[in-house]
Amino acid sequence: MMRPAWMLLPLALAACGGASETRTGAPEQGKGPPPLPAPETVSSRPNAVLSERLFLEKCAMCHGPGGMGTGLLARRVDQPLLENRTDLSPDFVIQAARMGIGNMPAIPRGEASDEQLRQIADYLSTKKGASQ
Repeated sequence: MMRPAWMLLPLALAACGGASETRTGAPEQGKGPPPLPAPETVSSRPNAVLSERLFLEKCAMCHGPGGMGTGLLARRVDQPLLENRTDLSPDFVIQAARMGIGNMPAIPRGEASDEQLRQIADYLSTKKGASQ
């Protein structure tokens, strides 16, 4: 049975390896994207206060280094890392989290209680300075 040429392309790419290789078969150095930064987690900050721990548990997966929210925010604001921003009021953080904003979905009370969200908002709105 004769297959159309477009059906053979994935087979040809798989047979060739898809990645750029040298004559020795080793991948070329310096090719590809840079590695992602290590994620910020509670275990990476063992001395974190409660509000910081809540941010790490509930928000950092998207709003920490390398998180999808950080990449999308970088298109709109000069400082995409929420922890480094100094222009966030607690009320704005709470409203953005509860209602959703842009590509960020709304955070229901089952994922973060009102008290937890208030602590995260207070943590993010605290001016960052000499203490960090």
